[in-house]
Amino acid sequence: MSGEDVPADGWESTGVRVVPADSLDTSTPQTPGMNRAAAIDFARVGARRLWAGTVHIHAGAGTGAHHHGPLESVIYVIRGRARMRWGEKLEFTAEAGPGDFIYVPPFVPHQEINASSDETLECVLVRSDGEAVVVNLDIDPVEPPREVRWIDPIHRD
Repeated sequence: MSGEDVPADGWESTGVRVVPADSLDTSTPQTPGMNRAAAIDFARVGARRLWAGTVHIHAGAGTGAHHHGPLESVIYVIRGRARMRWGEKLEFTAEAGPGDFIYVPPFVPHQEINASSDETLECVLVRSDGEAVVVNLDIDPVEPPREVRWIDPIHRD
């Protein structure tokens, strides 16, 4: 690495950042039924291609329908049971538990639901841009939704 690539501070304040759990920013865009808190974004650490934070959904609660525009999202379930609904009428559903990852492609209308009636759903959320994008939707969902099971296209066996 050449000297011109190293910032004047030698990376002291512009290198690695540790964001303590008690300093997450709750002023991020919200969706009814969910509490988001930003840890990593452009405003806080200068992230240009990532947004990361936490999501908590109270027992038995669910979010309103929404999407995140052109952003991709990854949700990692820490505690609880997540029930995802998605589609133009939220007609599809799948569940995820601790250790599971959920991928949400750009513009997909979706809803996160805490499938537990007595435990808070706790997740880590990462998106593909340094700014949060949340578009809340008014969708009349079909009932009942159809369960969709994921099949790994690479490791089908």
